[in-house]
Amino acid sequence: MIIRYPAASAFRSNGLGTVCLSCILQTAKTKIPSRPVTRNFSTATTRAAAVTGTPRLRAEYFSANNLLEKARAASRRGALTSSTPSNGSIAGQNAAAPKPEDIHTTSTSTTPPLKEELPHRKRQAARRAASQADLVLPQNASSNLTSQASSAPANSLRRLIPILLSLSKPRLSILVVLTAMASYTLYPVPELLSQTETPSLSTLTLLFLTTGTTLCAASANALNMLYEPKWDALMSRTRNRPLVRGLISTRGAALFAVLSGVIGTTLLYFGVNPTVSFLGALNIALYAGVYTPLKRISVLNTWVGAIVGGIPPLMGWAAAAGQSATEDGTWRELLLGEGNVGGWLLAGLLVAWQFPHFMALSWSIKDEYKNAGYRMLCWVNPARNGRVALRYSLAFFPICIGLCYAGVTEWSFAIASAPINVWLVKEAVTFWRLEGIKGSARGLFWASVWHLPVVMILAMVEKKGLWQRVWRAVVGEPDPDDGEGEWMDEDEEEAVLEASKVSPEARKADIAMPSR
Repeated sequence: MIIRYPAASAFRSNGLGTVCLSCILQTAKTKIPSRPVTRNFSTATTRAAAVTGTPRLRAEYFSANNLLEKARAASRRGALTSSTPSNGSIAGQNAAAPKPEDIHTTSTSTTPPLKEELPHRKRQAARRAASQADLVLPQNASSNLTSQASSAPANSLRRLIPILLSLSKPRLSILVVLTAMASYTLYPVPELLSQTETPSLSTLTLLFLTTGTTLCAASANALNMLYEPKWDALMSRTRNRPLVRGLISTRGAALFAVLSGVIGTTLLYFGVNPTVSFLGALNIALYAGVYTPLKRISVLNTWVGAIVGGIPPLMGWAAAAGQSATEDGTWRELLLGEGNVGGWLLAGLLVAWQFPHFMALSWSIKDEYKNAGYRMLCWVNPARNGRVALRYSLAFFPICIGLCYAGVTEWSFAIASAPINVWLVKEAVTFWRLEGIKGSARGLFWASVWHLPVVMILAMVEKKGLWQRVWRAVVGEPDPDDGEGEWMDEDEEEAVLEASKVSPEARKADIAMPSR
């Protein structure tokens, strides 16, 4: 039989059977009167002390009786369940026992400390606390824009524009555009700084590239938000998005996503080339159609997302290659033709960078990912999470050397990029060894934030032949690639040919002229 006892059952007249011998000896001179059960522990003991003239029983008398400790712990939960004692008199009064919620326990000053928490529980609690306070992420731009829009008047541009910007995830879109522009700039064109009327890399083409890429990125991000508003509401990073807060309708967000995608790919098709337009459409399909639903299915979503991040550098490279294409200008020539290894190396650099960056970022919010049902390595397999971050951090050394070998940068780039690569690997090793705790996730996150812009800027500064052409342009020396200054454009060549033509009469006169 299972019965319930109040926390103060040891002080009842029929509860002395559970008191140890030392406590009985301490209270032998005191006769506890048999009186009706009082539902207030402190009042009952006070009345007993007033009647008998003896001091009130202290809790220390019962420190050897673990029933009191169990009763106090159960009183905090609301009930105490124990097996039936051997004393039949207590079991017989089960029906008359008062309910635990009707009993008032003693003050906390007389409550003995509970059992000490087990060591592994302490370590788990420390890890949870560290995961919540270890990494301070920068403010979310989409959340800031949503807050700004919510305070603006309804049906106004001040409200609509921040909402549309929030749907496009501005920071992510800017990163995508910058990587495409950097790859466009790094394309090795010998005539880049030559003194010609029109530069070999068109500024207008660059404008179409940036505008179209921005709209394609906005479309992909808006479709991503359309797919998962109910799960975004479960995470602190995403619960302030416009669709979650109802600042824009689903139809309005879908219209924005479709229009952005159509206009973006159209600008890339007519303003750049069809290959770049196809890559922009492919990026939308992979991000919104594969990566987004795969987040709830498999940890492979991270690899798909990395491929999505590697496509913009290929777009910039193909845009530049299309201006110097000598054949039909198809995707085979622009992406698989001779001399296009550099574009794939730049794409590989972006793919590798996303792993240490995301693994560190996701670790600090792994509990939120788990509660929302997103299958990320940070909580599915934390040990592998650190290994993947370290593995792809090491990949930057061969990638930077490959850019030098392919003729995209000077060999000095391999030396100049070594310190930032070493820093990233050092933080990745610490993150892997400590599995994110003790500040290792924060260190790797900020190392990755600084790593990408530093490497891309160094690559542009160390572009192959850049400073040699700048020096020749400053001092006026001829370019050795131009054949010692003997190279002529089409107009100059036609002028020379015209000047070399001689009339038949002049030729006869020249023949009749006696030689001297």
